[in-house]
Amino acid sequence: MDESFKDLADRFSQIADQYDDKHGSDEKPIYNACASLVIEHADPRPDDVVLDLGTGTGLLALALTEDAGHVVGRDISEGMIEQARSKATDSGLENVEFGYGEFRDPHYDGEVDIVVSNFALHHLPDEEKREAIETIADLGPRRFVLGDAMFFGSPDPDEPLFGHGVDGATVGMLVDRLTDVGFVVTAVERVHDQVGVLVAETPDDEGLE
Repeated sequence: MDESFKDLADRFSQIADQYDDKHGSDEKPIYNACASLVIEHADPRPDDVVLDLGTGTGLLALALTEDAGHVVGRDISEGMIEQARSKATDSGLENVEFGYGEFRDPHYDGEVDIVVSNFALHHLPDEEKREAIETIADLGPRRFVLGDAMFFGSPDPDEPLFGHGVDGATVGMLVDRLTDVGFVVTAVERVHDQVGVLVAETPDDEGLE
């Protein structure tokens, strides 16, 4: 793990035990609305394997266990991973696993049907976002659902939505990166001027040409 990732991982580990209280509050309606849309669009089948990148305390992963066959959560923060594992154990869930993984190296070599991520990719600069999307495409999922900070218009540095190291991309740039690696973008959900959800699918999936 490079130094910038280590710093980020340490920062999230320090707040892991308060993270759910903060993001489960009424103060985070945009975050929660985005997460709900990602879960809705993931729409796994009973035999699907879902990979959740930047899983945090497992918000998406745990919600998707109800419909998916198996869910794999990956994060760079050991503190967040511990919280996710504890929640899974407390809920008696056996079809989910959590462990260390990065966007560009998920530390998972099994089959993947769906990849999801919510408010995590923005921590990477644009070039590393491109590499991350390439890595996701190489996993061969039929669907990738991304919820994150993204600009629907021109970024305004005087009106940032976030102030803790967010490196948001434009929707156009993300769509271009997704199509460059062979995905077809099938849905764009605007949650806020600076937050959205993108759904990308492989062309050979049912209903796509």
